[in-house]
Amino acid sequence: MVALLGGSSLAGVARAAPAELAPLEIAYADFNDAQSAVALIDSDPARYADGYGGSSRDQWQAIYSTRRAQLLTGLPAIPAAGLSGADSRAITVMQSAVAESGDTPESLAPAGRCDEAGRHEVPLVTLQQSLYACFAELGNSLHFEDGRVTRVAALEMLTYLPEAARRKALFLSFVPLWQALNGDGGSDSPYRRMIRMAAAQARRSSSPIDDAANTVGIPTAEAEHWLERALAAWHRATRDSDIEPWDYRFRAGAADRLLAHTAPRGELQPLNQRYYQDLGLDLAANGVIYDLDPRPGKAPLAYTDYVRRGRIVAGRWVPTIVRVSASYGQGGLGPLNELVHENGHVVHMLALRTRPAFMDLGDAIFYEAFADVPAWNVYEPAWQRRYLGQAAGEAESLKALFSGVMLDVAWALFDLRMLRDPDADPNRVWTDITHRYLGVKSHPELAWWAQRVQLVHKPGYMVNYGLGAVITADIRQRISAGVGPFEAGNARWYEWTAQHLLSSGEEQPTAQLLRQFLGRPVSPDALLRAIGRVAPAQPHAHARLRRELAAPAG
Repeated sequence: MVALLGGSSLAGVARAAPAELAPLEIAYADFNDAQSAVALIDSDPARYADGYGGSSRDQWQAIYSTRRAQLLTGLPAIPAAGLSGADSRAITVMQSAVAESGDTPESLAPAGRCDEAGRHEVPLVTLQQSLYACFAELGNSLHFEDGRVTRVAALEMLTYLPEAARRKALFLSFVPLWQALNGDGGSDSPYRRMIRMAAAQARRSSSPIDDAANTVGIPTAEAEHWLERALAAWHRATRDSDIEPWDYRFRAGAADRLLAHTAPRGELQPLNQRYYQDLGLDLAANGVIYDLDPRPGKAPLAYTDYVRRGRIVAGRWVPTIVRVSASYGQGGLGPLNELVHENGHVVHMLALRTRPAFMDLGDAIFYEAFADVPAWNVYEPAWQRRYLGQAAGEAESLKALFSGVMLDVAWALFDLRMLRDPDADPNRVWTDITHRYLGVKSHPELAWWAQRVQLVHKPGYMVNYGLGAVITADIRQRISAGVGPFEAGNARWYEWTAQHLLSSGEEQPTAQLLRQFLGRPVSPDALLRAIGRVAPAQPHAHARLRRELAAPAG
């Protein structure tokens, strides 16, 4: 990629493309748009019964298949001699994306059945589809007291319910989901069969953990140390201990409870819109599509996707269209933080202005980390005062934020250890991590690690959130140095960030882009400073935390 810091332009890129390549880039744009259209239709078949954009699902799928075949044949046939560096990379990026695609378009709508997770002798993808469906079928319909709640709502309620007995009962409402995923905990459970296959596949190629470490610029073994040291730093900062797992979120959730009434369900999207408008991007004017209400059959996780990728047609830029899918049954800071995170992806997608080959977000750890750059501000008192009308204390707000971040770090470490040793007992691996670093009482009889869909959908993916926190803190620091504080809005933020970090898409490897943007390798120092703010009353807290991060984990 040619970074926008160097002043690249769409016109210059287009003129450089050889005649053999230009039609294939158009085919690639069509291929991506067809994939996105099918995924949109599948996300809500009732809403899109007539298709999208004037074409039916079958028509979009035909475009997908035709363009995919054209790319599979045409890209390898382009002579390498005489290609510019940009064109050579464009071919590599497109070939990689097409090679990873399936014969038919894929979407995040559940495709399997939970009751088939017990089947043996099925391939990895089929088993993962069944486990993913368990989150949709069981996780989105947890039985609590006299009703049903979704997984997302239940996790939020664990922050608010004042009675410990009710929190425990709500926590244990996950048991049917955990049993579907991990059975009785034996080596033949659906999850344990899946993780063995996933680990074998990772050994043959690479895992998301290898990919994330490469983006950060460290060996894979060092990624584990960074995760352990960050967790150790958090533990020393909070000194939490003897917490029942159903009380963990409540213990850290004082800020959420104080401000719950300021972010009701109906205000989530208006607050999100106002914040990003203050950052220089009008989401409504850009036609972002939102699907935020729970319903049966919906994907069991929040996500953001393209509907159409921007490109130049007849000399005019046809803009990107993006959609956000989530299931919010109630409001609160947690759902608001997640929604702002998903719209961080929207920012990233709308900022792209490059040739079709490079119209994507780069490495997963980067785009997940960037989405948290604006989202972390929901837990900044300055943000709360401006958008909610009142604020919690800084220590309480940041403990609420980083208690969730550290859960992600713990899940990342869990993923890493399970992929390295897939014969290990996942309950005991999770119990060891959470007891040691989060101060949670040991409950090896419970598979309470199974709260995140990614653990069964894409083993290893949680590292993009856990290790990604290091990148998030580093990018936040660099943007603040470039445009000033943005906790309470900053009209320069979007334009500056787009120009210096986002617009070029995949024109260059993400690791190179990050190093160029930061002016140095990725460092954990900014994250340590953020963790240090959780315990401001402790003398020399940051100095101690930094020493702990630098020391071997013990």
